[in-house]
Amino acid sequence: MFDTLSDRLSAAFKNLRGKGKLTDADIDATAREIRIALLEADVALPVVKDFIAAVKERASGAEVRGGLNPAQQVIKIVNEELVTILGGQTRELRMAKRPPTVIMLAGLQGAGKTTLAGKLAKWLKESKHQTPMLVAADLQRPNAVTQLQVVGDRAGVPVFAPEPGNGVGDPVQVARQAMDEARTKQYSVVIVDTAGRLGVDEELMKQAADIRDAVTPDEILFVVDAMIGQDAVTTAQAFLDGVGFDGVVLSKLDGDARGGAALSIAQVTGRQVMFASNGEKLEDFDVFHPDRMASRILGMGDVMSLIEQAEKSFDAEEAAKTAAKLQKRGGKDFTLDDFLAQMQSVRKMGPLTKIFGMLPGAAQFKDQLENFDEREIDRIEAVIHSMTPAERNDPNIINGSRRARIAKGSGTEVATVSGLVERFFEARKMMSAMASGKGMPGMPGMPGMPGMGGGKKAKQQAKKGKAKRGSGNPAKRANQAEPAAPQPGQLPAAFGGGAGADGFELPDELKNMLGGK
Repeated sequence: MFDTLSDRLSAAFKNLRGKGKLTDADIDATAREIRIALLEADVALPVVKDFIAAVKERASGAEVRGGLNPAQQVIKIVNEELVTILGGQTRELRMAKRPPTVIMLAGLQGAGKTTLAGKLAKWLKESKHQTPMLVAADLQRPNAVTQLQVVGDRAGVPVFAPEPGNGVGDPVQVARQAMDEARTKQYSVVIVDTAGRLGVDEELMKQAADIRDAVTPDEILFVVDAMIGQDAVTTAQAFLDGVGFDGVVLSKLDGDARGGAALSIAQVTGRQVMFASNGEKLEDFDVFHPDRMASRILGMGDVMSLIEQAEKSFDAEEAAKTAAKLQKRGGKDFTLDDFLAQMQSVRKMGPLTKIFGMLPGAAQFKDQLENFDEREIDRIEAVIHSMTPAERNDPNIINGSRRARIAKGSGTEVATVSGLVERFFEARKMMSAMASGKGMPGMPGMPGMPGMGGGKKAKQQAKKGKAKRGSGNPAKRANQAEPAAPQPGQLPAAFGGGAGADGFELPDELKNMLGGK
């Protein structure tokens, strides 16, 4: 959603590179570029004006530190101001002192409230260890009750639906009955799904206010479609005046709209964006962290979210076993079965394009990420599954005839099988070196990992700059040449360094995976 905004901001900052200090002209020009970028992203005009004024004031003032170059100074200021307009601190749900905690969802029709009710219930159940119950109080939209029951079943959460809906039943009475049901069966959270409105509908707005008065919710969450741009702010203000709400949930954040709603609502309404829904699956639901979102917009990645995703997906005990295999015998105990298990664990974190997108600097290879074919992972799995247990345990025995059989069994080419085996050996060598604390092969200046041992020896070797004897074949010797140490501010060679940020290139293995040339 923020791709266009990120590109425009990156272009604005690029013009500041190489300058010794910020002049008034530099600040004005950069502020103008940022203003255009925000307006094109459909951010509300009052928000843009306040944002630009704050950036210009801070960039012109004594706050600018001499230790940072102009681009870094402006990026730091813009990042902090983005965090401010996105809401500042992350806000948690308020839980009732005496259960049940009541959460009421409100918003326009088509904003995604019913699906979001299931996502929120699943998140509360798995992350907060609550026992939620969904309440079908949307009795207007055709099959809304049935949809909520399907969503609740997928989330493994009970649904209270005494009325069939489709225009039949009193939603206020259903909400009252739901409270009695929750107390009787001791559910800790009640999530009330209400009818959507087509614009500002006085009758349905009054109905929402009546439901609010009947259940006295601890949180009223306004669900807004992040793709509707500035109009989201107008709608949010109407709901704030008519019903009131405590927090905002952005749905459809995975869309390709311009994202102005996310950057406008918190500032205009004074209500925090609390959650973000970014996909069709019930798992595609996250707490909204303003600092992390600002970091993503500026192309600096979101490492904290990546770590949290990894913690959910990886089994600590299995990870420890894998690390032990990589540390012993030069990693020879690490088999293709282990490699497959690790790859499947990574896939549990979500689409690989989303995972790579959380890495710092990912914006610089955005086109390759967009063209990445997730089916490539399926092909790798098919190749490994077509091998015998002995071949997975020791890929060295895979000769020409075996490769032909594996290729035929997996529906691929012999070259694909050969390439996979070669990449496996390279990856095993690299991971074994890192796990043993010997540093990463081909990466000068990166000694052993802290606490893993072997760091001192690797440091001494890097300092002496000794190289292994090359091959007698001139062509091979050229390929085996050690890359030069990265200059300050550059990435290590294994990550495409050596050319500076402007000439950033992916490692060959990742290029191949992403379909690059």
